[in-house]
Amino acid sequence: MKVGSLANGSPDTVRQAIFDSDCPGRTILDKLTSRWGVLILAALRDGPMRFYVLRDHVGGISEKMLSQNLRSFTDYGLTERTVEPTTPPKVTYSLTPMGMEVAERLHGLLDWVSRNGEAIVKFQSGRSAR
Repeated sequence: MKVGSLANGSPDTVRQAIFDSDCPGRTILDKLTSRWGVLILAALRDGPMRFYVLRDHVGGISEKMLSQNLRSFTDYGLTERTVEPTTPPKVTYSLTPMGMEVAERLHGLLDWVSRNGEAIVKFQSGRSAR
Protein backbone atom coordinates (compact mmCIF):
# COMPACT_ATOMS: atom_id res chain seq x y z
CA MET A 1 0.00 0.00 0.00
CA LYS A 2 1.27 3.46 -0.88
CA VAL A 3 1.57 5.96 1.93
CA GLY A 4 -1.65 7.92 2.30
CA SER A 5 -3.47 6.40 -0.67
CA LEU A 6 -6.04 3.75 -1.41
CA ALA A 7 -6.86 1.84 -4.57
CA ASN A 8 -9.00 4.37 -6.46
CA GLY A 9 -6.89 7.38 -5.43
CA SER A 10 -9.72 9.94 -5.27
CA PRO A 11 -9.06 12.91 -2.95
CA ASP A 12 -11.51 11.62 -0.33
CA THR A 13 -9.93 8.17 -0.22
CA VAL A 14 -6.41 9.59 -0.17
CA ARG A 15 -7.28 11.60 2.95
CA GLN A 16 -9.05 8.57 4.44
CA ALA A 17 -6.08 6.21 3.90
CA ILE A 18 -4.14 7.53 6.89
CA PHE A 19 -6.92 6.14 9.07
CA ASP A 20 -6.26 2.64 7.71
CA SER A 21 -4.20 0.65 10.22
CA ASP A 22 -2.06 -0.74 7.36
CA CYS A 23 -1.06 2.67 6.00
CA PRO A 24 2.73 3.16 6.30
CA GLY A 25 2.08 6.85 6.86
CA ARG A 26 0.84 6.00 10.35
CA THR A 27 4.40 5.19 11.44
CA ILE A 28 5.59 8.53 10.12
CA LEU A 29 2.70 10.35 11.78
CA ASP A 30 3.46 8.65 15.09
CA LYS A 31 7.11 9.74 14.94
CA LEU A 32 6.32 13.33 13.91
CA THR A 33 3.72 13.83 16.62
CA SER A 34 5.51 11.91 19.35
CA ARG A 35 6.28 13.50 22.70
CA TRP A 36 9.69 14.66 21.46
CA GLY A 37 9.25 14.74 17.68
CA VAL A 38 7.24 17.95 17.52
CA LEU A 39 9.64 19.75 19.85
CA ILE A 40 12.79 18.61 18.03
CA LEU A 41 11.48 19.64 14.62
CA ALA A 42 10.17 22.95 15.97
CA ALA A 43 13.55 23.70 17.58
CA LEU A 44 15.40 22.99 14.33
CA ARG A 45 13.00 25.30 12.49
CA ASP A 46 15.04 28.20 13.90
CA GLY A 47 18.21 26.93 12.22
CA PRO A 48 20.93 24.29 12.49
CA MET A 49 21.94 23.18 15.98
CA ARG A 50 24.68 21.14 17.51
CA PHE A 51 23.51 18.00 19.35
CA TYR A 52 24.10 19.34 22.88
CA VAL A 53 22.56 22.73 22.11
CA LEU A 54 19.47 20.96 20.77
CA ARG A 55 19.38 18.70 23.85
CA ASP A 56 19.49 21.71 26.15
CA HIS A 57 16.89 23.55 24.06
CA VAL A 58 14.37 20.68 24.30
CA GLY A 59 14.05 20.56 28.08
CA GLY A 60 13.81 17.12 29.66
CA ILE A 61 14.89 15.02 26.68
CA SER A 62 17.59 12.43 27.29
CA GLU A 63 20.54 12.08 24.95
CA LYS A 64 19.29 8.60 24.03
CA MET A 65 15.83 9.86 23.02
CA LEU A 66 17.27 12.80 21.12
CA SER A 67 19.67 10.53 19.28
CA GLN A 68 16.93 8.02 18.38
CA ASN A 69 14.61 10.72 17.09
CA LEU A 70 17.32 12.46 15.09
CA ARG A 71 18.34 9.13 13.55
CA SER A 72 14.72 8.47 12.50
CA PHE A 73 14.26 11.97 11.12
CA THR A 74 17.50 11.64 9.15
CA ASP A 75 16.35 8.25 7.83
CA TYR A 76 13.03 9.84 6.79
CA GLY A 77 14.83 12.66 4.98
CA LEU A 78 13.60 15.34 7.38
CA THR A 79 16.92 16.23 9.00
CA GLU A 80 20.49 16.34 7.83
CA ARG A 81 23.49 15.41 9.95
CA THR A 82 26.70 17.32 9.22
CA VAL A 83 29.98 16.22 10.80
CA GLU A 84 32.91 18.63 10.90
CA PRO A 85 36.26 16.79 10.89
CA THR A 86 37.57 18.23 14.13
CA THR A 87 38.75 16.60 17.33
CA PRO A 88 36.30 15.84 18.79
CA PRO A 89 33.97 15.89 15.75
CA LYS A 90 31.34 18.64 15.70
CA VAL A 91 27.94 17.28 14.68
CA THR A 92 25.24 19.69 13.55
CA TYR A 93 21.63 18.88 12.68
CA SER A 94 19.46 20.89 10.33
CA LEU A 95 16.15 20.49 8.55
CA THR A 96 15.95 19.45 4.93
CA PRO A 97 13.40 21.28 2.74
CA MET A 98 10.87 18.53 3.51
CA GLY A 99 11.70 18.80 7.21
CA MET A 100 11.22 22.56 7.10
CA GLU A 101 7.82 22.06 5.49
CA VAL A 102 6.64 19.74 8.26
CA ALA A 103 8.20 21.94 10.95
CA GLU A 104 6.23 24.92 9.62
CA ARG A 105 3.02 22.90 9.87
CA LEU A 106 3.86 21.68 13.37
CA HIS A 107 4.63 25.27 14.37
CA GLY A 108 0.94 26.00 13.81
CA LEU A 109 0.07 23.29 16.33
CA LEU A 110 2.53 24.69 18.88
CA ASP A 111 1.18 28.18 18.30
CA TRP A 112 -2.36 26.91 18.94
CA VAL A 113 -1.24 25.17 22.15
CA SER A 114 0.45 28.40 23.32
CA ARG A 115 -2.70 30.42 22.66
CA ASN A 116 -5.15 27.91 24.17
CA GLY A 117 -3.15 25.98 26.75
CA GLU A 118 -4.09 28.12 29.72
CA ALA A 119 -7.81 27.90 28.91
CA ILE A 120 -7.57 24.13 28.56
CA VAL A 121 -5.76 23.78 31.90
CA LYS A 122 -8.40 25.97 33.58
CA PHE A 123 -11.20 23.93 32.03
CA GLN A 124 -9.55 20.68 33.06
CA SER A 125 -8.95 21.79 36.64
CA GLY A 126 -12.57 23.03 36.86
CA ARG A 127 -13.85 19.62 35.76
CA SER A 128 -11.61 17.71 38.16
CA ALA A 129 -12.84 19.85 41.10
CA ARG A 130 -16.37 18.48 40.62
